[in-house]
Amino acid sequence: MKTFRILTICGTGIATSTVAAEKCKQYLTKRGLKVEVVECKAVEASGKIPVYSPHVVVATTLVNDSALHGTKKFSGLPFLTGVGMDKLADEIAAYLQSLE
Repeated sequence: MKTFRILTICGTGIATSTVAAEKCKQYLTKRGLKVEVVECKAVEASGKIPVYSPHVVVATTLVNDSALHGTKKFSGLPFLTGVGMDKLADEIAAYLQSLE
């Protein structure tokens, strides 16, 4: 089974990216996907993406698209608010499955 890499990004790389990371793991594992999630600050994203090579980015803050180096981005706000978590997880899962 392929392991998908996800980079969660927030302003400080501590609080909201950690929540988003845990929810990603939980909700995508329930959907039968194997995921590895790493967290970082928004200012680190541009340097982290070429090294980590994530399949997707889940951001809880604004991130400049040029910093993403073409990586598909999803808004992680539903993982923080609880509103629309299943829908977001379904969207991320569908995208990741399309990469297989």
